[in-house]
Amino acid sequence: MSEAPEVPVPPWRTAPKARSPRKPVLSQEAIVTAALAIIDAEGMDALSMRRVAQRFDTGAASLYAYVANKEELVELVVDRVNGEVRIPVADPARWREQLREAMFSIRDVYASHRDLGRASIGAVPLGPNSLASTERILAILRAGGLSKKVSAFACDVLSMYTVMSGLEMGGQDTVHGASDAERNAYYRRIQDYFRSLPATRFPILTALGPELTSGDGDERFAFGIEVLLLGMVAYSERET
Repeated sequence: MSEAPEVPVPPWRTAPKARSPRKPVLSQEAIVTAALAIIDAEGMDALSMRRVAQRFDTGAASLYAYVANKEELVELVVDRVNGEVRIPVADPARWREQLREAMFSIRDVYASHRDLGRASIGAVPLGPNSLASTERILAILRAGGLSKKVSAFACDVLSMYTVMSGLEMGGQDTVHGASDAERNAYYRRIQDYFRSLPATRFPILTALGPELTSGDGDERFAFGIEVLLLGMVAYSERET
C-alpha cells in the first residue's frame, strides 16, 4: 500500500519553522568525552577550553561550572583513560606474567590516545581509576615477594616505561609515517645508514648495525620488561 501524499500547508498560514537540533547537554562526563575526542583526533596541543566549548555550541565560561580549569580537565581525561587499562587481580603463582600483561595494557591504551602520555610527565594521577590501577600494580609486585621499597619505587619506573612507550607509539604517525610500510621504510634507511658508516671510526656501531635496528616494538618492549623484572627481583633480594 503506497503512502498517502503529504498535505500542503494552506498558503494563508505560516509554515512551522524547522526545529534546530538540541545542544548536547553539558556535564563533567560529557566535557571529558569531548576533550578526549579532540586529543584522539588532533593531539594535546589542540586541546583548549574554547575548543571543547565549541562542541557544545557554547562559550568556554560555561565549562567552569563543571571543571575548574584546563589542568583539571586534563587530569580527568587521564583518569578516564586509566580506567581503560586492564590489570589482573594479583596471583602469586603468575605475578610475572600478570605484570607483563598489565604493562602491555598500559602501553597500548596510551598509544591509542596519541600524545596524551605527555600529561603524565611529572604528574601523580590521583583520580579513582588511577588509584585503582596503582593499587592493583602494587598488589602484583607484593605478590611477587618484592620489598615495600622496591614495590613503591617500581611504580614510578614502570609508569614511566609504559606510558612513555605508549607516547612514542601514539606519535609515530606524525614522525615516521602513518602506515607500517612508511615506518618500515624509515628503519630501512637507518639500517642502510649504519652500514655506510666508516668502520674504522665507528667499529661497534657498524658491527652491531643489524642488532641495533632489529626487533619490532613488541619485542623490544618485552625486552625492557624483562630487564626491569630481573632488576627489581635482584634489588629486592639484596635488601633481605
